[in-house]
Amino acid sequence: MKIDFSEIKTYSIKDRTNLVTCENLKEPDLYVPDPWEDPDFDHLTDNIIRAKKANRPVILFMGAHVIKNGLSKYIISLVQKGYITHIAGNGATSIHDFELALGGGTSEDVPTAIKDGSFGMWEETGRMMNEAIIQGAKSGLGYGQSLYQYMENHSDLFLYKDICVLYMAQKAGIPVTYHVSIGTDIIHQHPIADFGAIGKTSGEDFKIFCESVSNLDKGVFMNFGSSVIGPEVFLKALSISRNLGFETYKITTANFDLLDLGDYHRKLGYDHPQYYYRPRKNIVTRPVSDGGIGWHFCVDHNISIPKMYQTLVAKEG
Repeated sequence: MKIDFSEIKTYSIKDRTNLVTCENLKEPDLYVPDPWEDPDFDHLTDNIIRAKKANRPVILFMGAHVIKNGLSKYIISLVQKGYITHIAGNGATSIHDFELALGGGTSEDVPTAIKDGSFGMWEETGRMMNEAIIQGAKSGLGYGQSLYQYMENHSDLFLYKDICVLYMAQKAGIPVTYHVSIGTDIIHQHPIADFGAIGKTSGEDFKIFCESVSNLDKGVFMNFGSSVIGPEVFLKALSISRNLGFETYKITTANFDLLDLGDYHRKLGYDHPQYYYRPRKNIVTRPVSDGGIGWHFCVDHNISIPKMYQTLVAKEG
C-alpha cells in the first residue's frame, strides 16, 4: 500500500505571511555586520583572489538559510564581480530563491503551519517548480537549468528575478546546481510531484557539479550551512574527479557553520560525537589530506558573507 497524493490540499501562497521579503534583504555596501576577525579567514579571501586571477573555480555550496537570512544580493554581487564561478545548494535553497523571484517573499512560519498540515502546501510554488522540473527532464536539462528556463518562458510571472540568485547567476553564465534528496522539500508534497523527473534533473546537476570540481586544483570550495547534502555531494564529486585522473589536490576548502569544533584538525575516535559531523570530515580534513588546506569557521552567515564581500572588494581595490 502507498498513500494517495492526489487528495492533498494546497493553499495559495498569496495568503501567506512571509518572514523574508524583498524589502528586508540586506544591501551590499550598506549593511554593516558585527565586527569579526580571523586570520584564517584573511588567508581564505587571499586564496579566492588568487583563484580568480588564475581562472580557477570558486564553488559556493549553501543551505537555505543563506537565502532566509536575506543575503541574496550579496551572493549575486559576488557572482557579478567574478568571485564565484559555481553555485550549488540543496532543494530548500532552490525553493526559497524561486519564491523570492515569483512574489518577492519567502519563508513561512513553520511551527504554526505544521499543526494543521498546511506547512509547505503552497499551490503556486509546488505546481510551478514541479512543472519546470518535469519539462526540464523531458529536455534533458538539469534541475537548476529547468527552473531558469521556466522563469525565462514565464518572465511576466517572475517580477523579482533581479533578487533571485539562481536567475542572476545563470544569466551571468554561472552554473547553478541543486542536489536533492527525495522527501526533504515542500514541493515533494504537491500532488503533481514527479519523483522520476526530480531525480533525473538533480542527477544532471550532479554531473555539472562534478565538472566544476574536476577543475578545482588551485581553486576554492566553500560550504555555508549545509551540514549533510553539501559535504556528501562534494566528497563524491571529488572522488569521481580523482578516479578519472583529474588533479584535484592543491585545493582550498572552507566550512561555515554555527558549531564550534575547537581544534578541528585533531584526530578523533569513533566515540567522539564530532567524528560524525560530516563537514569536518568531508570538507575540512579528508579532501586536503594530500595537499591544500581546509578551514572551519564558526560564525553566523549574517557576519561571514558580508565580511567576505567587503574584504574581497577592499583587497582588490
